[in-house]
Amino acid sequence: MSNQVQERKVIDLYKTKLDILVKDLTSFLRELIAHRTAFLGAMIILIYILAALLAPWIAPHTPFQGRLRLRLLPPAWESGGSTLHLLGCDELGRDLLSRIIYGARVSLLVGVLAVGISVFVGVALGSIAGYYRGWFDQVLSRFADLLLSFPYLIFAIFIMAIVGPGFANLIFALTLKGWVEFFRLVRGEMLSEKTKEYVDAAKATGRKDFAIIASEILPNIIHSVIVLATLRMGWMIIMEASLSFLGLGIQPPTPAWGSMINAGRAYMLSAWWLSTLPGVAMLALVLSINLLGEGLRDILDPRLKID
Repeated sequence: MSNQVQERKVIDLYKTKLDILVKDLTSFLRELIAHRTAFLGAMIILIYILAALLAPWIAPHTPFQGRLRLRLLPPAWESGGSTLHLLGCDELGRDLLSRIIYGARVSLLVGVLAVGISVFVGVALGSIAGYYRGWFDQVLSRFADLLLSFPYLIFAIFIMAIVGPGFANLIFALTLKGWVEFFRLVRGEMLSEKTKEYVDAAKATGRKDFAIIASEILPNIIHSVIVLATLRMGWMIIMEASLSFLGLGIQPPTPAWGSMINAGRAYMLSAWWLSTLPGVAMLALVLSINLLGEGLRDILDPRLKID
């Protein structure tokens, strides 16, 4: 009988937590919809994500094979264009719209992986350094300061020159410094939060340090991490495009917006669409991510809310 009562209490506890989660999610969605710029950014990002996931089905042509007779075909609205190739074709006769759609896959995947790894490493190290301090904090903080002294793009170029181009090496180069901002943010928040009364109360109940960090402090600072991660994703997409533009990132024939912009430089006067349209696609995505990030800051940061 006692086991059944205990099981019932556990089930009721999980139901209560689920109800709170659903309520918080519903409230967040309402605030997101009410925040016009953030909602617009979220919708545009959703379109990009769906296009990237459904690329094999929605891309009108293969992004790899071209026809030389269609070389530098202008967009459909230009004189000499074709409705079969709405955005025209590149210097090898490949459909530009299909390559832009497939390029979204690369940019979004690089952004998610680079930011995800940076968040994991930065939050883990920042939590330990901020909570325990000591020599670990001193060494890691000085190492982070050293990394911050290098301009991001120059540092990434240096790393890529050592390890060579490629997708995995690109992620490595971007995250090797990308974790520093999350480390500094979480470390600073941890130093502030660990002195508050709710942490002292958790210690008085005998809770272990890991439990206090994971279940007490991190939930109170996670909104700052989410906002920074959203904004950093746009930055990572720009960094990937910059490295691909320089020939150090994603290598042809894989479609990448940076390499597409670079390939179109030689034809700017005769075929403006080769560089311009991939650049517009990247601009729209990064701008949407920034709009969403700014909106999330307004929604999630309790210090910005007025009762």
